[in-house]
Amino acid sequence: MTISRYLGIAAVATLFASAPAFAQSAVSTQTPPSPAAGITAGNTTTPGKGPADQGMMRDMQTMQQRMSSAHMTGRPDQDFVTMIIPHHQGAVAMAHTELKYGKSPYLKKMARRIIKSQDRQIKEMKHWQAKHPNTP
Repeated sequence: MTISRYLGIAAVATLFASAPAFAQSAVSTQTPPSPAAGITAGNTTTPGKGPADQGMMRDMQTMQQRMSSAHMTGRPDQDFVTMIIPHHQGAVAMAHTELKYGKSPYLKKMARRIIKSQDRQIKEMKHWQAKHPNTP
């Protein structure tokens, strides 16, 4: 048996051995840790994290807070825009953080496109919300 075949079999065996634990964790009733669990309040950082990391985590925390506190109506169209607006706002905030701290010209260009397109979509969704306050 070749070494690569042995490693492949070992990887599959490891995957199957960990599947029950993974499946059980997937149905856990515990709240998963926040993506920003390592960032503390204020301007302190997790060791090795700089202002760009802090900014991204703050942007994500704000987005998560807005999404989780949204009032759900049971009306799919309203609930969709209610949830997707803060999601898009989070993407716009993260894109601004990329523009402030990023180095890649390609990603900065992408961030500008994200800001432009998501701002337009947010405006369209808010307009829809205003015109359809009670749509079932």
